[in-house]
Amino acid sequence: MDKSEFIDRLNEDLGTEFQSIVQYVQHAATVKGAEYGAIVEELNTHVSQELEHAKVLAAQVDFLGGTPTVQVPEIPDCPDGAAALKADLELEERQLQRYRDRVAEAGDLGLPDVAEALRPLLTQTQDHVIDLRDALGT
Repeated sequence: MDKSEFIDRLNEDLGTEFQSIVQYVQHAATVKGAEYGAIVEELNTHVSQELEHAKVLAAQVDFLGGTPTVQVPEIPDCPDGAAALKADLELEERQLQRYRDRVAEAGDLGLPDVAEALRPLLTQTQDHVIDLRDALGT
């Protein structure tokens, strides 16, 4: 992999962060029921964290000489709270693997500073996975 391909992958990650932001905003507003009270609060916290992730990714893309994307992948339609949380979990699990890959790739490309910038995103995404698994009882 070369630096250009790595920038493309970071931009894909940035797009999924934008998807997370939109998805969490929608789900925090539409997930209803007493059983979801605590997780809705957590989703609102996740929105702020996802925005910070997007800012870090955009800065890294720019640092490496690329242009940060503004593309947002399609948001899945979720008919109920359980489906919404499952969609959020699936997205976070994909992002977690992507960040694992990106940290390793940055190291392989001799970009330890980029790897260090991405590590907090990996850790926080793992926390999001745990929160959603707990909410879904999985």
